[in-house]
Amino acid sequence: MQPNDETLLDEATDALPAAIALRRRLHRFPELGLELPATQEAILESLDGLGLEIERGRRTTSVVATLAGARPGPTVLLRADMDALPMPEDTGLEYASRTPGAMHACGHDAHVAMLAGAARLLARRREDIAGRVLFMFQPGEEGSFGARVMIEEGLLDRDPLPSAAFALHVIPVLAAGSVSTRTSVLMASNDDFRITIRGRGGHASMPHDALDPIPVACEIVQALQSYVTRRVNAFDPAVITVARIDAGSTFNVIPETATMLGTIRTVSERTRKQVTRELRDLAEGIARAHGATAELSLWDGYPVTENHPGSAERALAVARELLGAERVRELKSPVMGAEDFSYVLERVPGAMLLLGVRPDGVDRPAPNHSNRMMLNESAMASGIALYAALARDALAQPVKVGASS
Repeated sequence: MQPNDETLLDEATDALPAAIALRRRLHRFPELGLELPATQEAILESLDGLGLEIERGRRTTSVVATLAGARPGPTVLLRADMDALPMPEDTGLEYASRTPGAMHACGHDAHVAMLAGAARLLARRREDIAGRVLFMFQPGEEGSFGARVMIEEGLLDRDPLPSAAFALHVIPVLAAGSVSTRTSVLMASNDDFRITIRGRGGHASMPHDALDPIPVACEIVQALQSYVTRRVNAFDPAVITVARIDAGSTFNVIPETATMLGTIRTVSERTRKQVTRELRDLAEGIARAHGATAELSLWDGYPVTENHPGSAERALAVARELLGAERVRELKSPVMGAEDFSYVLERVPGAMLLLGVRPDGVDRPAPNHSNRMMLNESAMASGIALYAALARDALAQPVKVGASS
């Protein structure tokens, strides 16, 4: 870390009440997708008075705030996502969601609050900074490709280009204040699919006069699990989940169609292409064997989130020095969730790190995307300080020509 960084954690702890207040404000009024006007307004209020150059998105309610240091130097990007999930909240918290069908169940409210807190810490150090810090507040991470939209709007088309990029993601099942990451692939790609099985409807008492699509759909579900274990390299894995099946209207009618919705997760582009290609053959072949037909629709999702090895190693070293080696570890295997920070890491060397926020006294905390997901707000101090320390460290590193290629 750089001179005067030894006080970052103490300052982050002092900034915690304001971060908690901002996080709870966002949690109480969550917004979805790419249009988050109330969230954007809260962010702008939190950054007011820091002397940052503010840019608002044109196609989305993003915020890019630039902190210019006292001297020329490289540019580092710090990112926080802003959007909530389309789901109910059942936490019973006093500040629980007041927006029906929306909840901050993935901790994006905490990400925003921590990054805003880090902006305040770094603004105090402006005279010590050689270079610039870009604070990227991004809508639309939950399936709306918000990072890609911001890149298309010119986020990374700057002079100088960002030489490093970092993001934090809170994880309620990890110990509060702990930090984890990998020096290679951290998160999976994700692609969604729909399979429609078409048979012939009829009376439930006479299935021989119909062509029931439901058993065909069930057979495809089972075959997908066997496919993963027998056709996909165990050391380059895939996860295929059928998360929804729709068929039928009542108890005594065989329907004409059955529809399956699911997701594919992989940790390499090679396996991603293999699975999406062979999924069609499997579904169509099983349906044909029963005299039915299968129609497959695929939607490309986010690519693999791959940390830059050097950036991740530096980030782990910074975290150890800031928080203590006992609170920092390198993960042995990837997380099969997906992230659109992957689009930034395709262009800029950097890393995403996971911040543990397990609530006190809870043995089995609800995970991300649970309607009961809660987090330990005191751990946000570690996140505030880590964001700031990562920026300080990256700005002090020599910029390597071609590092982002």
